[in-house]
Amino acid sequence: MFLAAALAILAKMALALIRACMGPTAYDRMLATNMFGTNTVLLIAVGGYAIGWNSFVDVALLYAMVNFVSTVAIMRFFERHTADRGRSEPHEAGPRVADVEEAK
Repeated sequence: MFLAAALAILAKMALALIRACMGPTAYDRMLATNMFGTNTVLLIAVGGYAIGWNSFVDVALLYAMVNFVSTVAIMRFFERHTADRGRSEPHEAGPRVADVEEAK
């Protein structure tokens, strides 16, 4: 039973890896990478339970936290990188007041 679950998770990871390589946008690639990390957490949990490893939950939770923080950090980078094109000054996330007034 654990072998079937592990094989299903590995198949999902392979599909996520294909999507990460072929994604049409950076956001699709990042979503696929996040899915790969989530499936890795599942694989650690299933494998750890199957072999009787006592601290598999701790390792899986730690990996899940690292996966979440890195996903948020990379998405923030993409958000700022795409918003900074054409601007030479640093800014906070979101449009500037001058940009909004010019659009009116």
